[in-house]
Amino acid sequence: MTAQPTSLAGIDIRAEIARLRKEKNVVILAHYYQSAEIQDLADYIGDSLELSKKAAATDADVILFCGVKFMAETAKILAPNKIVVLPDLNAGCSLEDACPPEKFKAFREAHPDHMALTYINCSTEVKALSDVIVTSSSAETILAQIPADQKIIFGPDRHLGGYLSRKFGREMLLWPGVCIVHEAFSETELLKLKAQHPGAPIAAHPECPPSIVDHADYVGSTSGILNFAKEFAGDTLIVATEPHIIHQMEKALPEKTFIGAPGADGQCSCNICPYMALNTMEKIYTTLRDLSPRIEIEEGLRLKAKASLDRMIEMASGSVGKGDLGAR
Repeated sequence: MTAQPTSLAGIDIRAEIARLRKEKNVVILAHYYQSAEIQDLADYIGDSLELSKKAAATDADVILFCGVKFMAETAKILAPNKIVVLPDLNAGCSLEDACPPEKFKAFREAHPDHMALTYINCSTEVKALSDVIVTSSSAETILAQIPADQKIIFGPDRHLGGYLSRKFGREMLLWPGVCIVHEAFSETELLKLKAQHPGAPIAAHPECPPSIVDHADYVGSTSGILNFAKEFAGDTLIVATEPHIIHQMEKALPEKTFIGAPGADGQCSCNICPYMALNTMEKIYTTLRDLSPRIEIEEGLRLKAKASLDRMIEMASGSVGKGDLGAR
């Protein structure tokens, strides 16, 4: 094998990405929380599950997932015969980190009469230990189908679980994980911003704590927030989720103004996901060049994890991934 250069000096990164994606028959996926230049590069932009479903249905040989590790693993679960690569294997998720498989397994065993309704932001191992996976767009539809007397464990996001518990009046055992991005929003700063824009509604992701969600005019997934942005009657919207989603809003609705909800001191960039930010154009190039790092999942584990995803798709096929803005 020819040794690859360690320096990227003098390389036209964009031109090389264009050449390699065609040469190697690659589909590039980007989550809404990726940087604007990566979103503009992608074949598809959207929520994690909808992206995985789209990629599995294409004739691409390679899926390059610009997101975080659990998203790329979901793509591999649904498309085992394709090569799946992630620009940086360190692109993790605080929710996944908060729910180690061995501890989740012990928790399940301690509550054998509970079913595990698990948010997709978790490892493949935790998916394999779960009964039904949910997304923020499908959770309500799925929960409504579960008998009222069925006891439920919900993890790993206690804020999403708490939001569902309050809305449906369902008591659930909540795993104590949080998203570090959505946890960073400040109620005090949000109210200051609202006072500056008194007519502007607030759209919030249900991963936000109750102190933020309780002020929201709309609560929903990233795709749902994008749909709300297109439908609300005003001209200014305050957005309480990772701010890179605003790029798609501004492209689709240039006549409207979108303001990211502030962090703790009103100035910090703590509402930007540090894991998503690990993906860069340079890493995309080297990943295409080397087809590495790859996502590999043992087949028995993959099938167990796929079973919980299949149950979700069956129960909520009409609500999963709504609002994807689609292909470039």
